[in-house]
Amino acid sequence: MKTPNIIFIMSDDHAAHAISAYGSKINKTPNLDRIAEGGMRLDNCFCTNSICTPSRAAILAGTYNHVNRVTTLVTKMDNQLPTFPKLLQDNGYQTAVFGKWHLGTGPGHCPTGFDDWTVLPDQGRYHNPDFIFKGPDGGTRKLVKGYATDLIADMSLDWLKKRDKDKPFCLLCHHKAPHRNWESDEKHESMYLNEEIPEPETLYDDYKNRASAAEAAEMRVGVHMHEHDLDAEINDNMSENELRKWAYQRYIKRYLRVIASIDDNVGRILDYLDAEGLAEDTVVIYTSDQGFFLGDHGWYDKRFMYEESLRMPFLIRYPREIKPGTANEDMILNVDFAPYFLDLAGIEIPESFQGRNCRPVFNGATPEDWQTSMYYRYWMHKGHNVYAHYGVRTKTHKLIYYYSDGLGQEGAKNETYEPEWELFDLVKDPREMCNVYNDPAYADIAKELTDELHRLQEKVGDERYRKDV
Repeated sequence: MKTPNIIFIMSDDHAAHAISAYGSKINKTPNLDRIAEGGMRLDNCFCTNSICTPSRAAILAGTYNHVNRVTTLVTKMDNQLPTFPKLLQDNGYQTAVFGKWHLGTGPGHCPTGFDDWTVLPDQGRYHNPDFIFKGPDGGTRKLVKGYATDLIADMSLDWLKKRDKDKPFCLLCHHKAPHRNWESDEKHESMYLNEEIPEPETLYDDYKNRASAAEAAEMRVGVHMHEHDLDAEINDNMSENELRKWAYQRYIKRYLRVIASIDDNVGRILDYLDAEGLAEDTVVIYTSDQGFFLGDHGWYDKRFMYEESLRMPFLIRYPREIKPGTANEDMILNVDFAPYFLDLAGIEIPESFQGRNCRPVFNGATPEDWQTSMYYRYWMHKGHNVYAHYGVRTKTHKLIYYYSDGLGQEGAKNETYEPEWELFDLVKDPREMCNVYNDPAYADIAKELTDELHRLQEKVGDERYRKDV
Protein backbone atom coordinates (compact mmCIF):
# COMPACT_ATOMS: atom_id res chain seq x y z
CA MET A 1 0.00 0.00 0.00
CA LYS A 2 1.15 3.51 -0.79
CA THR A 3 2.64 5.41 2.14
CA PRO A 4 0.02 8.01 3.08
CA ASN A 5 0.38 11.74 3.36
CA ILE A 6 -0.50 13.33 6.71
CA ILE A 7 -2.22 16.66 7.39
CA PHE A 8 -2.49 17.35 11.10
CA ILE A 9 -4.63 20.42 11.79
CA MET A 10 -4.60 21.57 15.40
CA SER A 11 -6.34 24.57 16.90
CA ASP A 12 -5.86 26.08 20.33
CA ASP A 13 -8.56 25.73 23.01
CA HIS A 14 -11.30 24.40 20.72
CA ALA A 15 -13.69 22.39 22.89
CA ALA A 16 -15.37 19.36 21.34
CA HIS A 17 -18.78 20.68 22.36
CA ALA A 18 -18.28 23.61 19.97
CA ILE A 19 -18.18 21.29 16.93
CA SER A 20 -21.42 20.22 15.31
CA ALA A 21 -20.05 16.73 14.57
CA TYR A 22 -20.08 16.29 18.35
CA GLY A 23 -23.70 17.39 18.59
CA SER A 24 -22.92 20.94 19.63
CA LYS A 25 -25.92 22.95 20.77
CA ILE A 26 -24.16 26.24 20.08
CA ASN A 27 -22.17 25.87 16.87
CA LYS A 28 -22.17 24.70 13.26
CA THR A 29 -18.89 23.58 11.68
CA PRO A 30 -19.71 22.21 8.21
CA ASN A 31 -16.13 21.76 7.05
CA LEU A 32 -14.93 20.05 10.21
CA ASP A 33 -17.99 17.84 9.87
CA ARG A 34 -16.73 16.84 6.41
CA ILE A 35 -13.81 15.10 8.11
CA ALA A 36 -16.13 13.24 10.47
CA GLU A 37 -18.52 12.30 7.67
CA GLY A 38 -15.66 10.93 5.62
CA GLY A 39 -14.01 9.17 8.54
CA MET A 40 -14.21 8.78 12.31
CA ARG A 41 -15.09 10.87 15.35
CA LEU A 42 -13.34 9.98 18.60
CA ASP A 43 -15.59 10.47 21.62
CA ASN A 44 -13.00 9.74 24.31
CA CYS A 45 -9.81 11.46 23.22
CA PHE A 46 -8.05 13.03 26.21
CA CYS A 47 -5.01 15.17 26.93
CA THR A 48 -2.59 14.25 29.69
CA ASN A 49 -2.10 17.87 30.84
CA SER A 50 -4.74 20.40 29.82
CA ILE A 51 -2.60 23.37 28.93
CA CYS A 52 -1.10 24.48 25.61
CA THR A 53 2.66 24.02 25.79
CA PRO A 54 2.74 20.68 27.65
CA SER A 55 0.08 19.11 25.43
CA ARG A 56 1.94 20.13 22.29
CA ALA A 57 5.14 18.59 23.61
CA ALA A 58 3.32 15.36 24.45
CA ILE A 59 1.89 15.19 20.93
CA LEU A 60 5.24 15.75 19.20
CA ALA A 61 7.39 13.58 21.47
CA GLY A 62 4.87 10.89 22.43
CA THR A 63 5.86 11.22 26.08
CA TYR A 64 4.34 12.47 29.32
CA ASN A 65 5.45 15.84 30.61
CA HIS A 66 7.58 14.54 33.47
CA VAL A 67 9.64 12.82 30.76
CA ASN A 68 9.86 15.59 28.15
CA ARG A 69 10.16 18.22 30.95
CA VAL A 70 7.57 20.53 29.42
CA THR A 71 5.29 20.83 32.43
CA THR A 72 4.00 24.43 32.35
CA LEU A 73 3.49 27.31 29.92
CA VAL A 74 6.99 28.67 30.50
CA THR A 75 8.98 25.43 30.23
CA LYS A 76 10.40 25.31 26.70
CA MET A 77 10.91 22.10 24.78
CA ASP A 78 14.43 20.94 23.99
CA ASN A 79 14.40 20.71 20.21
CA GLN A 80 16.89 17.84 20.31
CA LEU A 81 14.21 15.52 21.68
CA PRO A 82 13.12 12.75 19.30
CA THR A 83 9.76 13.64 17.71
CA PHE A 84 7.56 12.07 15.07
CA PRO A 85 8.30 14.82 12.46
CA LYS A 86 12.04 14.16 12.79
CA LEU A 87 11.57 10.45 12.26
CA LEU A 88 9.27 11.02 9.30
CA GLN A 89 11.78 13.44 7.79
CA ASP A 90 14.60 10.94 8.29
CA ASN A 91 12.55 8.37 6.39
CA GLY A 92 11.79 10.37 3.26
CA TYR A 93 8.81 12.50 4.23
CA GLN A 94 8.59 16.19 3.40
CA THR A 95 7.67 17.95 6.63
CA ALA A 96 6.46 21.43 7.55
CA VAL A 97 4.75 23.31 10.37
CA PHE A 98 2.93 26.63 10.08
CA GLY A 99 1.20 28.60 12.84
CA LYS A 100 1.33 28.24 16.57
CA TRP A 101 4.41 26.55 18.04
CA HIS A 102 4.46 27.79 21.66
CA LEU A 103 7.35 25.55 22.66
CA GLY A 104 10.01 28.23 22.71
CA THR A 105 11.84 30.09 19.97
CA GLY A 106 15.46 30.80 19.21
CA PRO A 107 18.39 28.36 19.26
CA GLY A 108 17.60 25.18 21.17
CA HIS A 109 13.84 25.60 21.01
CA CYS A 110 12.76 26.56 17.48
CA PRO A 111 11.19 23.84 15.32
CA THR A 112 13.44 21.01 14.18
CA GLY A 113 12.61 18.07 11.97
CA PHE A 114 10.86 20.28 9.43
CA ASP A 115 11.93 21.10 5.90
CA ASP A 116 10.06 24.38 6.22
CA TRP A 117 8.44 26.24 9.09
CA THR A 118 6.93 29.59 9.94
CA VAL A 119 5.59 30.04 13.45
CA LEU A 120 4.06 32.66 15.69
CA PRO A 121 6.22 34.02 18.52
CA ASP A 122 4.63 32.87 21.78
CA GLN A 123 0.84 33.16 21.40
CA GLY A 124 0.88 35.62 18.54
CA ARG A 125 -1.67 38.20 17.43
CA TYR A 126 -4.89 37.70 15.48
CA HIS A 127 -4.44 40.77 13.28
CA ASN A 128 -1.23 41.63 11.41
CA PRO A 129 0.82 39.15 13.43
CA ASP A 130 4.56 38.77 13.58
CA PHE A 131 5.85 35.41 12.33
CA ILE A 132 9.24 33.78 12.73
CA PHE A 133 10.43 32.30 9.44
CA LYS A 134 12.88 29.41 9.24
CA GLY A 135 16.46 30.62 9.19
CA PRO A 136 19.79 30.54 11.05
CA ASP A 137 20.00 31.33 14.78
CA GLY A 138 16.35 30.50 15.35
CA GLY A 139 14.85 32.21 12.33
CA THR A 140 13.87 35.68 11.17
CA ARG A 141 10.95 37.64 12.62
CA LYS A 142 8.76 39.95 10.57
CA LEU A 143 5.21 41.30 10.51
CA VAL A 144 2.74 39.85 8.02
CA LYS A 145 -0.42 41.76 7.21
CA GLY A 146 -3.68 39.88 7.43
CA TYR A 147 -5.70 37.68 9.77
CA ALA A 148 -3.77 34.90 11.52
CA THR A 149 -6.12 32.02 10.65
CA ASP A 150 -6.17 32.95 6.95
CA LEU A 151 -2.41 33.47 6.90
CA ILE A 152 -1.65 30.09 8.48
CA ALA A 153 -3.88 28.35 5.93
CA ASP A 154 -2.28 30.39 3.11
CA MET A 155 1.19 29.28 4.18
CA SER A 156 0.07 25.67 4.44
CA LEU A 157 -1.51 25.67 0.98
CA ASP A 158 1.45 27.45 -0.61
CA TRP A 159 3.77 24.77 0.77
CA LEU A 160 1.52 21.98 -0.48
CA LYS A 161 1.49 23.49 -3.97
CA LYS A 162 5.29 23.75 -4.07
CA ARG A 163 6.10 20.34 -2.56
CA ASP A 164 7.89 17.52 -4.36
CA LYS A 165 4.95 15.48 -5.68
CA ASP A 166 7.04 12.32 -5.78
CA LYS A 167 7.44 12.18 -2.00
CA PRO A 168 4.92 11.74 0.82
CA PHE A 169 4.38 14.72 3.09
CA CYS A 170 3.46 15.55 6.67
CA LEU A 171 2.00 19.02 7.20
CA LEU A 172 1.25 20.46 10.63
CA CYS A 173 -1.22 23.35 10.31
CA HIS A 174 -1.49 24.88 13.79
CA HIS A 175 -4.06 27.63 14.27
CA LYS A 176 -3.81 30.07 17.16
CA ALA A 177 -7.61 30.42 17.24
CA PRO A 178 -9.80 30.13 19.23
CA HIS A 179 -7.41 31.18 21.99
CA ARG A 180 -8.25 34.21 24.11
CA ASN A 181 -8.82 37.21 23.25
CA TRP A 182 -11.16 35.88 20.54
CA GLU A 183 -10.71 38.60 17.91
CA SER A 184 -12.81 37.95 14.81
CA ASP A 185 -11.98 38.73 11.22
CA GLU A 186 -14.17 41.16 9.32
CA LYS A 187 -16.04 38.41 7.51
CA HIS A 188 -17.50 36.95 10.71
CA GLU A 189 -17.70 39.94 13.03
CA SER A 190 -21.49 40.31 12.70
CA MET A 191 -22.33 36.67 13.42
CA TYR A 192 -24.79 36.10 16.30
CA LEU A 193 -25.45 39.81 16.85
CA ASN A 194 -29.19 39.23 17.14
CA GLU A 195 -29.11 35.71 18.58
CA GLU A 196 -29.15 34.27 22.09
CA ILE A 197 -26.71 31.40 22.50
CA PRO A 198 -27.97 28.53 24.73
CA GLU A 199 -26.41 28.57 28.19
CA PRO A 200 -24.60 25.50 29.57
CA GLU A 201 -26.40 23.65 32.35
CA THR A 202 -23.67 24.44 34.85
CA LEU A 203 -23.16 28.16 34.10
CA TYR A 204 -24.33 29.11 37.61
CA ASP A 205 -22.34 26.43 39.46
CA ASP A 206 -21.87 27.40 43.14
CA TYR A 207 -19.00 24.88 43.67
CA LYS A 208 -20.71 23.14 46.59
CA ASN A 209 -19.99 19.44 47.11
CA ARG A 210 -16.54 19.86 45.56
CA ALA A 211 -12.98 20.27 46.76
CA SER A 212 -12.05 23.86 47.63
CA ALA A 213 -9.97 23.99 44.42
CA ALA A 214 -13.10 24.48 42.33
CA GLU A 215 -14.23 27.61 44.17
CA ALA A 216 -10.67 28.97 44.34
CA ALA A 217 -10.10 28.92 40.56
CA GLU A 218 -9.94 32.38 39.03
CA MET A 219 -11.47 31.81 35.63
CA ARG A 220 -15.13 32.59 36.12
CA VAL A 221 -16.95 34.07 33.15
CA GLY A 222 -17.29 37.81 33.68
CA VAL A 223 -15.83 37.83 37.19
CA HIS A 224 -12.25 37.10 36.16
CA MET A 225 -12.38 38.49 32.63
CA HIS A 226 -11.10 41.82 31.39
CA GLU A 227 -12.92 44.36 29.27
CA HIS A 228 -10.78 43.46 26.25
CA ASP A 229 -12.06 39.86 26.55
CA LEU A 230 -15.63 41.07 26.08
CA ASP A 231 -15.09 44.23 24.06
CA ALA A 232 -17.36 46.01 26.55
CA GLU A 233 -17.26 47.81 29.87
CA ILE A 234 -18.04 45.54 32.80
CA ASN A 235 -20.79 46.71 35.17
CA ASP A 236 -19.52 46.22 38.72
CA ASN A 237 -23.04 46.61 40.14
CA MET A 238 -24.28 43.28 38.78
CA SER A 239 -24.63 40.25 41.04
CA GLU A 240 -22.22 37.45 40.12
CA ASN A 241 -24.93 35.41 38.39
CA GLU A 242 -26.12 38.46 36.47
CA LEU A 243 -22.55 39.10 35.42
CA ARG A 244 -22.05 35.51 34.32
CA LYS A 245 -25.25 35.61 32.25
CA TRP A 246 -24.34 38.87 30.52
CA ALA A 247 -20.66 38.04 29.99
CA TYR A 248 -21.36 34.53 28.73
CA GLN A 249 -23.24 35.84 25.71
CA ARG A 250 -20.43 38.23 24.77
CA TYR A 251 -17.72 35.65 25.43
CA ILE A 252 -19.26 32.73 23.60
CA LYS A 253 -20.16 34.77 20.51
CA ARG A 254 -16.59 36.05 20.23
CA TYR A 255 -15.31 32.49 20.68
CA LEU A 256 -17.61 31.06 18.00
CA ARG A 257 -16.76 33.78 15.50
CA VAL A 258 -13.08 32.89 15.48
CA ILE A 259 -13.96 29.21 15.07
CA ALA A 260 -16.00 30.08 11.97
CA SER A 261 -12.78 31.26 10.34
CA ILE A 262 -11.03 28.02 11.25
CA ASP A 263 -13.87 26.05 9.68
CA ASP A 264 -13.66 28.08 6.47
CA ASN A 265 -9.92 27.51 6.20
CA VAL A 266 -10.15 23.80 6.94
CA GLY A 267 -12.57 23.73 4.02
CA ARG A 268 -9.95 25.34 1.78
CA ILE A 269 -7.47 22.56 2.59
CA LEU A 270 -10.05 19.81 2.03
CA ASP A 271 -11.03 21.40 -1.28
CA TYR A 272 -7.37 21.42 -2.35
CA LEU A 273 -7.00 17.71 -1.58
CA ASP A 274 -10.11 16.96 -3.62
CA ALA A 275 -8.99 19.09 -6.55
CA GLU A 276 -5.53 17.49 -6.62
CA GLY A 277 -6.81 13.92 -6.25
CA LEU A 278 -5.01 13.53 -2.92
CA ALA A 279 -7.92 12.77 -0.60
CA GLU A 280 -7.70 8.96 -0.86
CA ASP A 281 -4.02 8.89 0.06
CA THR A 282 -4.04 11.53 2.79
CA VAL A 283 -4.75 11.15 6.49
CA VAL A 284 -6.50 14.33 7.65
CA ILE A 285 -6.86 15.00 11.37
CA TYR A 286 -8.52 17.88 13.15
CA THR A 287 -7.92 18.27 16.87
CA SER A 288 -7.13 20.85 19.54
CA ASP A 289 -4.37 20.90 22.12
CA GLN A 290 -6.96 20.40 24.88
CA GLY A 291 -10.57 21.14 25.70
CA PHE A 292 -12.00 24.38 27.07
CA PHE A 293 -14.73 25.56 29.43
CA LEU A 294 -17.47 27.31 27.47
CA GLY A 295 -19.22 28.68 30.53
CA ASP A 296 -19.34 25.15 31.94
CA HIS A 297 -19.07 25.37 35.74
CA GLY A 298 -19.18 29.12 35.19
CA TRP A 299 -15.67 29.03 33.73
CA TYR A 300 -13.57 29.82 30.68
CA ASP A 301 -10.01 28.44 30.21
CA LYS A 302 -8.97 24.83 30.93
CA ARG A 303 -6.35 23.23 33.30
CA PHE A 304 -8.75 21.15 35.42
CA MET A 305 -9.21 17.43 34.90
CA TYR A 306 -12.95 18.03 34.53
CA GLU A 307 -14.46 16.66 31.33
CA GLU A 308 -14.82 19.85 29.29
CA SER A 309 -11.13 20.62 29.77
CA LEU A 310 -9.79 17.07 29.58
CA ARG A 311 -11.55 16.02 26.39
CA MET A 312 -9.96 16.82 23.03
CA PRO A 313 -11.88 16.87 19.77
CA PHE A 314 -10.40 14.40 17.31
CA LEU A 315 -11.75 13.90 13.80
CA ILE A 316 -9.85 11.69 11.36
CA ARG A 317 -10.33 10.80 7.70
CA TYR A 318 -8.33 8.23 5.77
CA PRO A 319 -10.51 6.66 3.05
CA ARG A 320 -8.14 3.74 2.43
CA GLU A 321 -8.52 2.44 5.98
CA ILE A 322 -11.16 4.24 8.04
CA LYS A 323 -14.84 3.57 7.52
CA PRO A 324 -16.71 6.83 6.85
CA GLY A 325 -19.30 8.24 9.22
CA THR A 326 -18.14 6.21 12.21
CA ALA A 327 -17.62 7.06 15.88
CA ASN A 328 -15.45 5.36 18.46
CA GLU A 329 -15.59 5.39 22.27
CA ASP A 330 -12.19 3.82 22.99
CA MET A 331 -9.78 5.88 25.07
CA ILE A 332 -7.12 7.65 23.00
CA LEU A 333 -4.53 9.99 24.54
CA ASN A 334 -2.44 12.77 23.05
CA VAL A 335 0.71 10.68 23.62
CA ASP A 336 -0.78 8.05 21.28
CA PHE A 337 -0.70 10.26 18.19
CA ALA A 338 3.03 10.03 17.49
CA PRO A 339 3.19 6.21 17.40
CA TYR A 340 0.27 6.19 14.97
CA PHE A 341 1.98 8.53 12.54
CA LEU A 342 5.13 6.44 12.57
CA ASP A 343 3.21 3.22 11.98
CA LEU A 344 1.46 4.80 8.98
CA ALA A 345 4.89 5.47 7.50
CA GLY A 346 6.17 1.99 8.30
CA ILE A 347 8.69 3.33 10.82
CA GLU A 348 9.60 1.41 13.94
CA ILE A 349 8.23 3.12 17.04
CA PRO A 350 11.04 4.08 19.48
CA GLU A 351 10.95 2.50 22.91
CA SER A 352 11.17 6.01 24.39
CA PHE A 353 7.67 6.80 23.11
CA GLN A 354 5.14 6.19 25.87
CA GLY A 355 1.99 6.29 23.78
CA ARG A 356 0.45 3.33 22.05
CA ASN A 357 -0.25 2.97 18.34
CA CYS A 358 -3.98 3.58 17.87
CA ARG A 359 -4.14 2.46 14.22
CA PRO A 360 -6.06 -0.75 15.07
CA VAL A 361 -8.68 1.36 16.88
CA PHE A 362 -9.19 3.58 13.85
CA ASN A 363 -9.47 0.49 11.64
CA GLY A 364 -12.22 -1.06 13.77
CA ALA A 365 -10.03 -3.72 15.38
CA THR A 366 -9.48 -2.47 18.93
CA PRO A 367 -7.08 -4.83 20.77
CA GLU A 368 -8.55 -6.72 23.71
CA ASP A 369 -5.94 -5.21 26.04
CA TRP A 370 -6.59 -1.60 24.93
CA GLN A 371 -6.36 1.02 27.70
CA THR A 372 -9.49 1.57 29.79
CA SER A 373 -7.96 4.11 32.17
CA MET A 374 -5.72 7.14 31.75
CA TYR A 375 -3.33 9.25 33.83
CA TYR A 376 -3.45 13.03 33.98
CA ARG A 377 -1.27 15.63 35.69
CA TYR A 378 -1.56 19.42 35.82
CA TRP A 379 1.71 20.87 37.11
CA MET A 380 1.27 24.65 36.85
CA HIS A 381 0.16 25.26 40.43
CA LYS A 382 -1.99 28.39 40.78
CA GLY A 383 -2.09 29.26 37.09
CA HIS A 384 -5.48 31.02 37.11
CA ASN A 385 -5.36 29.91 40.74
CA VAL A 386 -5.98 26.30 39.72
CA TYR A 387 -4.26 23.99 42.18
CA ALA A 388 -1.80 21.37 40.94
CA HIS A 389 -3.38 17.94 40.69
CA TYR A 390 -3.20 14.50 39.16
CA GLY A 391 -5.74 11.78 38.69
CA VAL A 392 -7.15 8.78 36.89
CA ARG A 393 -10.15 8.50 34.60
CA THR A 394 -11.84 5.23 33.71
CA LYS A 395 -14.90 4.72 31.53
CA THR A 396 -17.20 5.23 34.52
CA HIS A 397 -15.35 7.16 37.24
CA LYS A 398 -12.77 9.85 37.85
CA LEU A 399 -10.47 10.31 40.85
CA ILE A 400 -8.57 13.59 41.29
CA TYR A 401 -5.91 14.37 43.90
CA TYR A 402 -5.19 18.07 44.46
CA TYR A 403 -1.72 17.94 45.94
CA SER A 404 -1.65 21.74 45.67
CA ASP A 405 2.10 22.25 45.67
CA GLY A 406 4.31 24.01 43.11
CA LEU A 407 7.16 21.56 43.71
CA GLY A 408 9.63 24.10 42.38
CA GLN A 409 8.31 23.84 38.81
CA GLU A 410 9.14 26.80 36.61
CA GLY A 411 5.91 28.71 36.07
CA ALA A 412 4.22 27.27 39.17
CA LYS A 413 3.80 29.18 42.42
CA ASN A 414 5.64 27.86 45.44
CA GLU A 415 2.68 27.90 47.79
CA THR A 416 1.15 24.83 49.39
CA TYR A 417 -2.35 23.98 50.57
CA GLU A 418 -3.86 20.98 52.29
CA PRO A 419 -4.33 18.20 49.73
CA GLU A 420 -7.86 17.12 48.80
CA TRP A 421 -9.51 14.32 46.84
CA GLU A 422 -12.43 14.35 44.43
CA LEU A 423 -14.29 11.33 43.10
CA PHE A 424 -16.97 11.54 40.44
CA ASP A 425 -19.40 8.93 39.21
CA LEU A 426 -19.45 9.79 35.52
CA VAL A 427 -22.49 7.60 34.85
CA LYS A 428 -24.76 9.15 37.49
CA ASP A 429 -23.10 12.58 37.52
CA PRO A 430 -21.68 13.31 34.04
CA ARG A 431 -21.50 17.06 34.79
CA GLU A 432 -19.21 16.39 37.80
CA MET A 433 -21.25 18.38 40.28
CA CYS A 434 -20.98 16.12 43.33
CA ASN A 435 -17.78 14.81 44.89
CA VAL A 436 -18.51 11.38 46.41
CA TYR A 437 -15.02 10.66 47.71
CA ASN A 438 -16.18 10.62 51.33
CA ASP A 439 -19.42 8.76 50.61
CA PRO A 440 -19.19 5.31 52.30
CA ALA A 441 -21.04 3.78 49.35
CA TYR A 442 -18.03 4.61 47.14
CA ALA A 443 -15.30 3.45 49.55
CA ASP A 444 -14.42 0.36 47.51
CA ILE A 445 -14.38 2.31 44.25
CA ALA A 446 -12.17 4.98 45.82
CA LYS A 447 -9.71 2.30 46.89
CA GLU A 448 -9.72 0.64 43.46
CA LEU A 449 -9.15 3.95 41.71
CA THR A 450 -6.35 4.96 44.09
CA ASP A 451 -4.60 1.67 43.35
CA GLU A 452 -5.12 2.22 39.61
CA LEU A 453 -3.77 5.76 39.88
CA HIS A 454 -0.60 4.50 41.51
CA ARG A 455 -0.29 1.68 38.97
CA LEU A 456 -0.46 4.15 36.11
CA GLN A 457 2.06 6.45 37.78
CA GLU A 458 4.47 3.57 38.08
CA LYS A 459 3.81 2.52 34.49
CA VAL A 460 4.63 5.95 33.04
CA GLY A 461 7.45 6.61 35.52
CA ASP A 462 5.94 9.50 37.44
CA GLU A 463 6.22 9.95 41.19
CA ARG A 464 3.28 10.32 43.53
CA TYR A 465 3.11 13.29 45.86
CA ARG A 466 4.56 12.60 49.30
CA LYS A 467 1.24 13.12 51.09
CA ASP A 468 -0.69 10.86 48.72
CA VAL A 469 -1.65 7.88 50.88
